[in-house]
Amino acid sequence: MSQNSRKIVFNMPSLVSEPAAEPHPGRRPAMVSPADPGTPELTEGRKLGTLMEVSEALTGTLNLPAGLYGVLEVLERRCGALRGSVTLLEEGGGLLGVEAALGYPRSAGRVRYRLGEGITGRVAESGRPAIVPRVSGEPGFLYRAAGRSVRQEEVTFICVPILLDQSTAGTLAVEIRVAPERDAERMVKVMRIAASMISQALRIQRLIDLERQRLVEENTQLREELRERYEFSNIVGNSGPMRQVYEQVAQVVGTTATVLVRGESGTGKELIAHALHHHSPRAGKPFIRVNCAALPETLVESELFGYERGAFTGAHARRKGRFEQADRGTLFLDEIGELSPATQAKLLRVLQEREFERLGGNQTVPVDVRLITATSKDLEKALADGAFREDLYYRLNVFTICVPPLRERKSDVLLLADHFVAKYARLHSRNIKRISTPAIDMMMSYHWPGNVRELENTIERAVLVADGDVIHGHHLTPTLQTAEASGTVVSRSLSEAVGAFESNLIQDALKSTRGNRARAARLLSTTERILNYKVRRYGIDPGRFRG
Repeated sequence: MSQNSRKIVFNMPSLVSEPAAEPHPGRRPAMVSPADPGTPELTEGRKLGTLMEVSEALTGTLNLPAGLYGVLEVLERRCGALRGSVTLLEEGGGLLGVEAALGYPRSAGRVRYRLGEGITGRVAESGRPAIVPRVSGEPGFLYRAAGRSVRQEEVTFICVPILLDQSTAGTLAVEIRVAPERDAERMVKVMRIAASMISQALRIQRLIDLERQRLVEENTQLREELRERYEFSNIVGNSGPMRQVYEQVAQVVGTTATVLVRGESGTGKELIAHALHHHSPRAGKPFIRVNCAALPETLVESELFGYERGAFTGAHARRKGRFEQADRGTLFLDEIGELSPATQAKLLRVLQEREFERLGGNQTVPVDVRLITATSKDLEKALADGAFREDLYYRLNVFTICVPPLRERKSDVLLLADHFVAKYARLHSRNIKRISTPAIDMMMSYHWPGNVRELENTIERAVLVADGDVIHGHHLTPTLQTAEASGTVVSRSLSEAVGAFESNLIQDALKSTRGNRARAARLLSTTERILNYKVRRYGIDPGRFRG
């Protein structure tokens, strides 16, 4: 028999007060009257029934204290326990705290035991069960939890360890009427099996706690990322045009007004739309984004308004549209200028009536949506061409924010570059500290047709290819390589460059006509006299093309 399977039998006084905890709400302490017959005999059938009920108590709830209290109730009802408790090792591993108890005074919940202190502490320290046949004859039994009023009561105290991963996680203890040794032995066996079931419940609870903690940390991280990503401080720039944008944003940010964000592609219109939503009264509601330019014309209506089952081939179930998904939140329609006239008419009705019908349905669906739209298109020209509805234009143009292109805010290029260097150095774990002066000059002289998006992609690439802690000019994309930076500055005059070009054209024509000057002149739409003059001037030998 292994050491852990041996029992400690206390015929002499023990060292501890025994378990405790606040009684279950609304329940009187379980006491056995003198007329009670005593502890029921634990037959094999009764043991099996007891263990089945213990299992049901632990698996019937995700609340661990409630499950533990259920175990004690089963031991009271099936085994005649007068009192019982479950102690668990607290964080730090030095103290045992009462997690659940039955039949003890309310103050017992504050009782703690050190490892090795008394019976409970010894059981937890040794990992072996213990039996005190008669508590009344145990001077070391301090009655710290039960109280002095039960000192004269004749009971047997049984305590078994709760083992988890080969170490003690707590104890399960009961007090029963003084019983023959064989009955105490049977009780120990039942309690040890019950303790192993509690151990499994503890394992599951710890996994649940770990998963809950992971989800909390993940949600906290996501919220922090959202806050950082859509914080207005991330809209980088202090140039005059950008200060005007900040003023416009400040005027509308706390409202639910319809906003039209205008600007070239890549200027950051979507970032402004996100920030407007996350700082608006609808911040906790859905933010739904739709890129109107990316949707085929045949799918725009079903995407925006949803459809009923059977509305078209393949519509096997009802589907909510983007308007329904954004109810009580914000709907961001990017590239609104790409919508077809038919869809524009339906959109206008939704904005005016705040209701719509799904595709293939006749039921009116009310909706409460704040609309933010964006476009890189010249809507005034589209109005003049009849490509955009005038009434929809005035309905959308409640509050307009114009985002300037990067070429009009050159003073922000360096600020943005530094921002993106810090962002992608952290993201890709690179130790990039600065941008060299030649690289800065290259970026400042470039016209940035792709605006902030092109600058961001350029910096990310430079961070990836940089082989040190400095971004140099040769780390930037080839489109930024100027003649000075690449060493290809033109060193000849305009007349020399024109002459070289003419010479190449004439040689190509003579090659095509196998040296025939008359045909070459006609090919170049000039006279033979002028061609002969140019041939002599540039020293071209027509004879070498005749072969």
